[in-house]
Amino acid sequence: MQVLSDKRGWVALLLLAASGIAHAHTSGLPHMDFATGLGHPFSGPDHILAMVAVGLWAAQLGGRALWLVPLTFVLTMAAGGALGFLGIQLPMVELGIAGSVLVLGTLVALASRLPLAVSMALVGLFALFHGYAHGAEMAAESSALWYSLGFMLATAALHLTGIGVALAANQGIPARLLRVGGAVIAASGVLLLAV
Repeated sequence: MQVLSDKRGWVALLLLAASGIAHAHTSGLPHMDFATGLGHPFSGPDHILAMVAVGLWAAQLGGRALWLVPLTFVLTMAAGGALGFLGIQLPMVELGIAGSVLVLGTLVALASRLPLAVSMALVGLFALFHGYAHGAEMAAESSALWYSLGFMLATAALHLTGIGVALAANQGIPARLLRVGGAVIAASGVLLLAV
């Protein structure tokens, strides 16, 4: 049974690593509805890696952080999406997104235990950048409500994926494997910053 769990862990790690390096943009496609909002977070590995890392880290932190850290990300990301949709300028968005991959991956790799308020503030800062990217790419004629609900739900699903993988560590996947996954995510962040 242990061998099966280890294989699943390695598969999860390889899927994260194999996702490649790209920015989360949908090549100018209009964002018109719930479905396009739902799909947008999956359109770029930078978003996927950061959001899964939030879930991994939240699970490593445990306690109330398990739900407060991802919830903070989702709600603050919605605020960032509103800024982007309204055309309010936010500087260094791509740098903030790439930096989030590096920092969040590093936090997972080190199994860092920051205070809950600091953890929430940190993910909230990164969520503004991710949300801004979603909102700025939304077409003016889009349904902002439905599109936003779509990308919030997709983000929550990615957080839950990270939480699920991390909680599986309690069921046989070695904790060191999660830390290796964090290092892979952080290395992806370095590559994103170099691009």
